[in-house]
Amino acid sequence: MGPEVKATLLLNTTFVRPAAFYINGFSNIPHIKHFYVFLCFVFIVTVLANGFLLFVICLMKSLHSPKYMIVFSLALTDLCGSTALIPKLLDTFLFGRRHIVYEACLSYMFFVLFFAGVQSCILVTMAYDRFVAICYPLRYHAIVTKPSIGAMLVFACLIPAFLIGAAVKLIDRLSFCGSVVIQSFFCDHGPTYRLSCNDSSANNIIAYIGFISIMCIPLILIGITYICISVALIRIASGEERLKAMKTCTSHLILVAIFFMPFVGTNIASVVSYIHPNARIINSTLTHTIPALLNPIIYSLKTEEVMTAIKTLFKRNTRPDAVTK
Repeated sequence: MGPEVKATLLLNTTFVRPAAFYINGFSNIPHIKHFYVFLCFVFIVTVLANGFLLFVICLMKSLHSPKYMIVFSLALTDLCGSTALIPKLLDTFLFGRRHIVYEACLSYMFFVLFFAGVQSCILVTMAYDRFVAICYPLRYHAIVTKPSIGAMLVFACLIPAFLIGAAVKLIDRLSFCGSVVIQSFFCDHGPTYRLSCNDSSANNIIAYIGFISIMCIPLILIGITYICISVALIRIASGEERLKAMKTCTSHLILVAIFFMPFVGTNIASVVSYIHPNARIINSTLTHTIPALLNPIIYSLKTEEVMTAIKTLFKRNTRPDAVTK
Protein backbone atom coordinates (compact mmCIF):
# COMPACT_ATOMS: atom_id res chain seq x y z
CA MET A 1 0.00 0.00 0.00
CA GLY A 2 1.52 3.31 -1.13
CA PRO A 3 1.97 6.38 1.12
CA GLU A 4 -0.73 8.37 -0.76
CA VAL A 5 -3.33 5.61 -0.22
CA LYS A 6 -2.37 5.40 3.47
CA ALA A 7 -2.74 9.16 3.84
CA THR A 8 -6.18 9.05 2.19
CA LEU A 9 -7.34 6.23 4.47
CA LEU A 10 -6.04 8.07 7.52
CA LEU A 11 -7.84 11.27 6.47
CA ASN A 12 -11.09 9.35 6.02
CA THR A 13 -10.93 7.82 9.51
CA THR A 14 -9.69 10.83 11.51
CA PHE A 15 -10.62 14.49 11.61
CA VAL A 16 -7.90 17.13 11.43
CA ARG A 17 -9.07 20.15 13.40
CA PRO A 18 -6.89 23.25 13.62
CA ALA A 19 -6.21 24.83 16.99
CA ALA A 20 -7.29 28.17 15.51
CA PHE A 21 -8.27 29.96 12.32
CA TYR A 22 -6.78 33.20 11.02
CA ILE A 23 -9.27 35.85 9.83
CA ASN A 24 -7.69 37.71 6.91
CA GLY A 25 -10.27 40.33 5.88
CA PHE A 26 -9.48 43.99 5.18
CA SER A 27 -5.99 43.29 3.81
CA ASN A 28 -3.92 46.09 2.24
CA ILE A 29 -6.65 48.74 2.46
CA PRO A 30 -5.29 52.26 3.04
CA HIS A 31 -6.70 54.23 5.98
CA ILE A 32 -8.75 51.20 7.07
CA LYS A 33 -8.64 52.36 10.71
CA HIS A 34 -11.09 55.11 9.77
CA PHE A 35 -13.53 52.39 8.75
CA TYR A 36 -13.07 50.67 12.10
CA VAL A 37 -13.83 53.95 13.89
CA PHE A 38 -16.96 54.25 11.73
CA LEU A 39 -18.03 50.72 12.73
CA CYS A 40 -17.49 51.63 16.38
CA PHE A 41 -19.79 54.64 15.91
CA VAL A 42 -22.34 52.41 14.14
CA PHE A 43 -22.31 49.97 17.05
CA ILE A 44 -22.78 52.67 19.71
CA VAL A 45 -25.70 54.28 17.84
CA THR A 46 -27.22 50.85 17.10
CA VAL A 47 -27.19 49.92 20.79
CA LEU A 48 -28.62 53.29 21.87
CA ALA A 49 -31.31 53.45 19.15
CA ASN A 50 -32.51 49.87 19.53
CA GLY A 51 -32.27 50.05 23.31
CA PHE A 52 -34.38 53.23 23.32
CA LEU A 53 -37.00 51.68 21.03
CA LEU A 54 -37.19 48.58 23.26
CA PHE A 55 -37.52 50.84 26.30
CA VAL A 56 -40.37 52.86 24.73
CA ILE A 57 -42.30 49.75 23.65
CA CYS A 58 -41.93 48.15 27.10
CA LEU A 59 -42.99 51.31 28.94
CA MET A 60 -45.92 52.47 26.80
CA LYS A 61 -49.04 50.30 27.11
CA SER A 62 -50.41 51.79 23.89
CA LEU A 63 -47.67 49.85 22.05
CA HIS A 64 -48.44 46.50 23.68
CA SER A 65 -50.04 45.14 20.52
CA PRO A 66 -49.25 42.30 18.10
CA LYS A 67 -47.75 44.75 15.59
CA TYR A 68 -45.28 46.08 18.15
CA MET A 69 -44.44 42.59 19.31
CA ILE A 70 -42.90 42.27 15.84
CA VAL A 71 -41.14 45.65 16.08
CA PHE A 72 -39.81 44.73 19.53
CA SER A 73 -38.50 41.40 18.19
CA LEU A 74 -36.78 43.14 15.27
CA ALA A 75 -35.12 45.70 17.55
CA LEU A 76 -33.95 42.94 19.91
CA THR A 77 -32.61 40.91 16.97
CA ASP A 78 -30.76 43.97 15.61
CA LEU A 79 -29.26 44.62 19.02
CA CYS A 80 -28.13 41.01 19.48
CA GLY A 81 -26.86 40.69 15.90
CA SER A 82 -24.71 43.82 16.11
CA THR A 83 -23.38 42.74 19.52
CA ALA A 84 -22.47 39.34 18.11
CA LEU A 85 -20.56 40.82 15.17
CA ILE A 86 -19.10 44.30 15.67
CA PRO A 87 -17.21 44.06 19.01
CA LYS A 88 -15.44 40.88 17.90
CA LEU A 89 -14.77 42.40 14.47
CA LEU A 90 -13.13 45.45 16.08
CA ASP A 91 -11.15 43.23 18.44
CA THR A 92 -9.97 41.14 15.47
CA PHE A 93 -8.81 43.92 13.18
CA LEU A 94 -8.35 47.08 15.24
CA PHE A 95 -6.34 45.31 17.96
CA GLY A 96 -4.74 42.73 15.67
CA ARG A 97 -6.18 39.60 17.31
CA ARG A 98 -6.83 37.77 14.04
CA HIS A 99 -6.37 34.26 15.41
CA ILE A 100 -9.57 32.69 16.75
CA VAL A 101 -9.76 29.23 18.32
CA TYR A 102 -11.72 26.57 16.46
CA GLU A 103 -14.71 26.31 18.82
CA ALA A 104 -15.01 30.10 19.18
CA CYS A 105 -14.99 30.44 15.39
CA LEU A 106 -17.95 28.08 15.01
CA SER A 107 -19.88 29.90 17.76
CA TYR A 108 -19.09 33.24 16.11
CA MET A 109 -20.33 31.89 12.78
CA PHE A 110 -23.58 30.56 14.26
CA PHE A 111 -24.66 33.71 16.10
CA VAL A 112 -23.84 36.19 13.30
CA LEU A 113 -25.67 34.14 10.65
CA PHE A 114 -28.51 33.18 13.03
CA PHE A 115 -29.47 36.77 13.87
CA ALA A 116 -29.27 37.77 10.17
CA GLY A 117 -31.63 34.89 9.36
CA VAL A 118 -34.04 35.84 12.15
CA GLN A 119 -34.16 39.42 10.87
CA SER A 120 -35.11 38.15 7.42
CA CYS A 121 -37.95 36.02 8.84
CA ILE A 122 -39.23 38.85 11.06
CA LEU A 123 -39.53 41.08 7.99
CA VAL A 124 -41.85 38.42 6.51
CA THR A 125 -43.95 38.54 9.70
CA MET A 126 -44.15 42.33 9.33
CA ALA A 127 -45.32 41.91 5.73
CA TYR A 128 -48.04 39.50 6.91
CA ASP A 129 -49.22 42.07 9.48
CA ARG A 130 -49.50 44.79 6.79
CA PHE A 131 -51.20 42.36 4.39
CA VAL A 132 -53.96 41.52 6.88
CA ALA A 133 -54.33 45.17 7.97
CA ILE A 134 -54.97 46.38 4.40
CA CYS A 135 -56.61 43.40 2.73
CA TYR A 136 -58.79 42.30 5.68
CA PRO A 137 -59.15 45.41 7.87
CA LEU A 138 -62.42 44.33 9.52
CA ARG A 139 -60.95 40.99 10.60
CA TYR A 140 -57.50 42.34 11.53
CA HIS A 141 -57.90 42.08 15.31
CA ALA A 142 -59.38 38.59 15.01
CA ILE A 143 -56.56 37.31 12.76
CA VAL A 144 -53.51 39.21 14.07
CA THR A 145 -53.52 38.26 17.74
CA LYS A 146 -50.70 38.05 20.27
CA PRO A 147 -50.71 34.20 20.27
CA SER A 148 -50.62 34.02 16.45
CA ILE A 149 -47.82 36.59 16.15
CA GLY A 150 -45.96 34.92 19.03
CA ALA A 151 -46.14 31.59 17.19
CA MET A 152 -44.85 33.21 13.97
CA LEU A 153 -41.95 34.84 15.83
CA VAL A 154 -41.00 31.52 17.44
CA PHE A 155 -41.10 29.96 13.98
CA ALA A 156 -38.94 32.86 12.70
CA CYS A 157 -36.30 31.84 15.24
CA LEU A 158 -36.55 28.07 14.80
CA ILE A 159 -36.01 28.01 11.02
CA PRO A 160 -32.66 29.90 11.08
CA ALA A 161 -31.60 28.05 14.25
CA PHE A 162 -32.12 24.68 12.54
CA LEU A 163 -30.49 25.63 9.22
CA ILE A 164 -27.53 27.55 10.65
CA GLY A 165 -27.06 24.93 13.36
CA ALA A 166 -26.95 22.20 10.71
CA ALA A 167 -24.45 24.19 8.63
CA VAL A 168 -22.15 24.72 11.61
CA LYS A 169 -22.44 21.08 12.68
CA LEU A 170 -21.46 19.92 9.19
CA ILE A 171 -18.26 21.99 9.41
CA ASP A 172 -17.38 20.00 12.53
CA ARG A 173 -17.04 16.85 10.39
CA LEU A 174 -14.48 18.41 8.02
CA SER A 175 -10.71 18.06 8.09
CA PHE A 176 -8.47 21.09 7.71
CA CYS A 177 -5.06 19.88 6.64
CA GLY A 178 -3.99 22.91 4.59
CA SER A 179 -4.63 26.62 4.98
CA VAL A 180 -6.51 27.96 8.00
CA VAL A 181 -6.75 31.53 6.65
CA ILE A 182 -10.39 32.67 6.33
CA GLN A 183 -10.78 35.27 3.59
CA SER A 184 -13.59 37.21 5.24
CA PHE A 185 -14.27 39.68 8.07
CA PHE A 186 -15.62 36.99 10.40
CA CYS A 187 -15.88 33.20 10.52
CA ASP A 188 -18.16 33.12 7.51
CA HIS A 189 -19.59 29.76 6.47
CA GLY A 190 -18.50 29.63 2.81
CA PRO A 191 -14.88 30.81 3.21
CA THR A 192 -14.47 28.44 6.17
CA TYR A 193 -15.76 25.16 4.75
CA ARG A 194 -13.91 25.73 1.46
CA LEU A 195 -10.63 25.44 3.39
CA SER A 196 -11.31 21.75 4.13
CA CYS A 197 -9.38 19.00 2.42
CA ASN A 198 -12.07 16.30 2.43
CA ASP A 199 -15.55 16.08 0.89
CA SER A 200 -17.52 19.28 1.62
CA SER A 201 -20.44 18.65 -0.75
CA ALA A 202 -22.90 18.43 2.18
CA ASN A 203 -21.76 21.87 3.35
CA ASN A 204 -22.29 23.24 -0.14
CA ILE A 205 -25.82 21.79 -0.25
CA ILE A 206 -26.80 23.19 3.17
CA ALA A 207 -25.38 26.58 2.12
CA TYR A 208 -27.72 26.65 -0.91
CA ILE A 209 -30.67 25.43 1.18
CA GLY A 210 -29.99 28.12 3.78
CA PHE A 211 -29.65 30.86 1.16
CA ILE A 212 -32.91 29.86 -0.53
CA SER A 213 -34.81 29.36 2.75
CA ILE A 214 -33.57 32.40 4.66
CA MET A 215 -33.04 34.94 1.88
CA CYS A 216 -34.86 34.01 -1.33
CA ILE A 217 -38.14 32.60 0.02
CA PRO A 218 -38.70 35.47 2.51
CA LEU A 219 -38.09 38.02 -0.26
CA ILE A 220 -40.53 36.19 -2.57
CA LEU A 221 -43.17 36.01 0.18
CA ILE A 222 -42.78 39.74 0.88
CA GLY A 223 -43.14 40.43 -2.84
CA ILE A 224 -46.33 38.34 -3.04
CA THR A 225 -47.85 40.14 -0.03
CA TYR A 226 -47.19 43.53 -1.61
CA ILE A 227 -48.71 42.41 -4.90
CA CYS A 228 -51.86 41.51 -2.95
CA ILE A 229 -51.67 44.81 -1.07
CA SER A 230 -51.34 46.73 -4.35
CA VAL A 231 -54.42 44.98 -5.76
CA ALA A 232 -56.37 45.83 -2.60
CA LEU A 233 -55.26 49.48 -2.76
CA ILE A 234 -56.34 49.78 -6.40
CA ARG A 235 -59.84 48.69 -5.36
CA ILE A 236 -60.06 51.47 -2.77
CA ALA A 237 -62.21 54.19 -4.32
CA SER A 238 -60.82 57.16 -2.42
CA GLY A 239 -57.32 58.33 -3.31
CA GLU A 240 -56.92 59.74 0.20
CA GLU A 241 -57.70 56.36 1.78
CA ARG A 242 -55.30 54.68 -0.65
CA LEU A 243 -52.51 57.08 0.34
CA LYS A 244 -53.22 56.64 4.05
CA ALA A 245 -53.10 52.85 3.74
CA MET A 246 -49.88 53.00 1.72
CA LYS A 247 -48.20 55.18 4.36
CA THR A 248 -48.55 52.36 6.87
CA CYS A 249 -46.34 50.23 4.60
CA THR A 250 -43.54 52.73 3.92
CA SER A 251 -41.52 51.93 7.05
CA HIS A 252 -41.60 48.21 6.29
CA LEU A 253 -40.71 48.71 2.62
CA ILE A 254 -37.69 50.82 3.61
CA LEU A 255 -36.55 48.12 6.06
CA VAL A 256 -36.91 45.44 3.36
CA ALA A 257 -34.93 47.52 0.86
CA ILE A 258 -32.15 48.25 3.36
CA PHE A 259 -31.80 44.61 4.37
CA PHE A 260 -32.25 42.71 1.10
CA MET A 261 -31.04 45.02 -1.69
CA PRO A 262 -27.32 45.24 -0.74
CA PHE A 263 -27.15 41.47 -0.20
CA VAL A 264 -28.94 40.63 -3.45
CA GLY A 265 -26.98 43.30 -5.35
CA THR A 266 -23.63 41.95 -4.16
CA ASN A 267 -24.50 38.38 -5.16
CA ILE A 268 -25.74 39.43 -8.61
CA ALA A 269 -22.65 41.59 -9.17
CA SER A 270 -20.34 38.74 -8.16
CA VAL A 271 -22.01 36.48 -10.73
CA VAL A 272 -21.99 38.89 -13.70
CA SER A 273 -18.65 40.59 -13.04
CA TYR A 274 -15.49 40.53 -10.94
CA ILE A 275 -15.59 42.14 -7.50
CA HIS A 276 -12.36 42.82 -5.64
CA PRO A 277 -12.31 40.77 -2.39
CA ASN A 278 -11.86 43.92 -0.28
CA ALA A 279 -14.84 45.60 -1.95
CA ARG A 280 -16.95 42.50 -1.33
CA ILE A 281 -15.86 42.32 2.31
CA ILE A 282 -16.57 46.00 3.01
CA ASN A 283 -19.97 45.78 1.31
CA SER A 284 -20.82 42.61 3.26
CA THR A 285 -19.77 44.32 6.50
CA LEU A 286 -22.10 47.24 5.81
CA THR A 287 -24.89 44.83 4.82
CA HIS A 288 -24.60 43.12 8.22
CA THR A 289 -24.36 46.34 10.28
CA ILE A 290 -26.22 49.27 8.67
CA PRO A 291 -29.77 47.78 8.72
CA ALA A 292 -29.55 47.29 12.49
CA LEU A 293 -28.55 50.95 12.80
CA LEU A 294 -31.30 52.35 10.57
CA ASN A 295 -34.25 50.10 11.50
CA PRO A 296 -35.11 51.73 14.86
CA ILE A 297 -34.51 55.22 13.48
CA ILE A 298 -36.84 54.60 10.55
CA TYR A 299 -39.53 53.09 12.76
CA SER A 300 -39.29 55.99 15.23
CA LEU A 301 -39.49 58.69 12.57
CA LYS A 302 -41.86 57.05 10.07
CA THR A 303 -44.41 55.52 12.48
CA GLU A 304 -46.93 57.90 14.00
CA GLU A 305 -47.77 55.66 16.97
CA VAL A 306 -44.11 55.45 18.05
CA MET A 307 -43.61 59.21 17.73
CA THR A 308 -46.78 59.81 19.76
CA ALA A 309 -45.62 57.37 22.43
CA ILE A 310 -42.18 59.05 22.61
CA LYS A 311 -43.79 62.50 22.98
CA THR A 312 -46.16 61.19 25.67
CA LEU A 313 -43.28 59.57 27.54
CA PHE A 314 -41.21 62.75 27.31
CA LYS A 315 -44.07 64.93 28.58
CA ARG A 316 -44.73 62.50 31.43
CA ASN A 317 -41.11 62.61 32.57
CA THR A 318 -40.71 66.39 32.25
CA ARG A 319 -44.02 67.31 33.94
CA PRO A 320 -43.47 68.80 37.42
CA ASP A 321 -44.91 66.79 40.30
CA ALA A 322 -46.44 69.85 41.86
CA VAL A 323 -47.03 73.45 41.01
CA THR A 324 -45.62 75.89 43.52
CA LYS A 325 -47.52 79.03 44.14
